[in-house]
Amino acid sequence: QVQLVESGGGLVQPGGSLRLSCVASGSIISIYAMGWYRQAPGKQRELVAGLTRAGITRYADSVKGRFTISRDNAKNTIYLQMNSLKPEDTAVYYCTAGVVVSTPTSWGQGTQVTVSS
Repeated sequence: QVQLVESGGGLVQPGGSLRLSCVASGSIISIYAMGWYRQAPGKQRELVAGLTRAGITRYADSVKGRFTISRDNAKNTIYLQMNSLKPEDTAVYYCTAGVVVSTPTSWGQGTQVTVSS
């Protein structure tokens, strides 16, 4: 089973940018569908961005045009580039892996993103 470790979260002002990273170990990420989920206080966990094994991306409507998911197979790492951040993007962000994006079988420990002035 793949192990996932996220990094790159932090505090950023509205309109700012952050890049989250997720390093995988125990298996190569190219055989998995990878994703980023988030959970805000008092809200359900939601899929933010996904990347299928074939390289097809999908995004939540709320982040389309602002967030980009990518994968570096040589580094066994996926990224989430987040631009034009809004206060409503504040959440704990989780990296995931699985056969399909919508049903991940491995989760990272999460990284906090706070968007506030």
